[in-house]
Amino acid sequence: MGNDGHGHAINDVARAAGVSAATVSRVFNGGRVTTELAERILRSAAELRFAPNRVARALRMQRSSVISLIVPDIENPYFASLARGVEDTAQRKNHSVVLCNSDEDLDKERRYLDTALAEQMAGVIIAAASRSRTDLSPFTGMPVVAVDRRPLGAAVDAVVIDNQHGGEQATAHLLRSGYRRVACITGPEGTSAAEERLTGYRVAMGEYRREQGQDQAQLRELIRYAESGTESGREAMRDLLANEEPPDAVFVTNDLMAVGALEALRAAGREPPRFGVLSFGDAPWVSLIAPSLSTVGLPSYDLGRASVGLLLERIAGKDRPQQTMVLQTSLQVRSSATGPAPGP
Repeated sequence: MGNDGHGHAINDVARAAGVSAATVSRVFNGGRVTTELAERILRSAAELRFAPNRVARALRMQRSSVISLIVPDIENPYFASLARGVEDTAQRKNHSVVLCNSDEDLDKERRYLDTALAEQMAGVIIAAASRSRTDLSPFTGMPVVAVDRRPLGAAVDAVVIDNQHGGEQATAHLLRSGYRRVACITGPEGTSAAEERLTGYRVAMGEYRREQGQDQAQLRELIRYAESGTESGREAMRDLLANEEPPDAVFVTNDLMAVGALEALRAAGREPPRFGVLSFGDAPWVSLIAPSLSTVGLPSYDLGRASVGLLLERIAGKDRPQQTMVLQTSLQVRSSATGPAPGP
C-alpha cells in the first residue's frame, strides 16, 4: 500500500475520502483544492499509510501557498502601495495573499494573528499596531516579517524605512527655507515609524535651537500626536494654531494628517507657502492638490516587495541570522514649503 506509483493505491485513498482518483492526484501534485477537501484526502492517505513522503509533501504545499498581510489601514495610500508590492511579488512566486486591516486595534490584530496560526498559513507580513504591545512570541514555528514598523523585542526579520533620517530631512528643509517655528504632528502614538520620524524632527530642531541659543525644553509645545487620519490632523493643527506663539510651519508624519492640517490652515487664512507644510509619504495625489504638497517620498512598493523576499526565504527553510533591511527616503519639494512670503 505504500507504493505511491500504483494506481490501485490512489484509488483506495480516493474511495476512503469519497473523492475521485484525479482529485487525490491533484492534491499530491500540488494542485489547488479546498482546504477541507485536502485535509480529508490527506487524513485518509495517512490512515492507509499511503506514501508518507508524498503526504507530507502535499501537506506542506497546501500550507505554504497563502501569506497573511496585516496592515493598519488599506485606505492609507502608503499601505495600499505596500500591499500592491506584496501581492505582485507573491503572485509571481505562486503564493496568494490574504489582506487584513487591523485599524490600529490590538484586539483585531491579535485575532488576525490567531487566524494565521489556526489556518497554518505559510507566513505573516505585519505592520504592527503597537511598537511595545504587538505580541509575535507565539510565532516560533511560522515565518514572520515585520514591515514598516518593528515591534520591540520581536525576533523576526524586518523591512523598514529610515524614518529618523526622513524626519531630519523634512525639518531641516523647512528651517533652510526660512521658517523658524516648525511644529510636528505625528502619530499614532506608540508606533515605531511615528516615534522615529518624531526623533528626526527633534534632532533637526535641537541642532537649530542650539545654534540659535534657544531653550530646548520649549520644543514640546510644538509637538502634537494624532491618530493618522484627516480629521485628527485637522484637530492637531487647530490646536497648534491656538498656541500663544503659534508655529509658522509644520512637519506632518503622514499624508492623510497633512490634508487635515491644510484644511485647518485654509480655514484660519494661513495657507502655504507663507505657512510651510511638509508631509511624509508622497501619495500619488499630493502633487495635484493646491498648493502641491512637499513630502518625504517613501519606497512603499519596494517595501512590500522586499518583505515577501525575506518571508519566502524563511518559508523555504533558509537558515540565517535575523535580517533587517532599511530602505531610504527622498525629499520631494513642491510649493507648500518654498519659504514664507513677506508680510503684507
